[in-house]
Amino acid sequence: MQGLDWVGKLLIVGGLVVMAVGGLLWLLVRLPGLRDLPGTLRIERPGFSCALPILASIVLSIVLTIVLNLVVRLFRR
Repeated sequence: MQGLDWVGKLLIVGGLVVMAVGGLLWLLVRLPGLRDLPGTLRIERPGFSCALPILASIVLSIVLTIVLNLVVRLFRR
């Protein structure tokens, strides 16, 4: 079963990446002022509240795009 070695390694690396991202998000939530970013739509009604972080989503998308492009370029060498 030598052909499945790469699948096992991929699952391990993927799990480590998910753990690292989860830990980073867990730590980022504790930073002061992070909840009051501009561009967040808040809807509050009796018994209901919703926050839509539009600007934070755009910034996160740009950062992840740059990081993933750098990772792909490193693996192509």
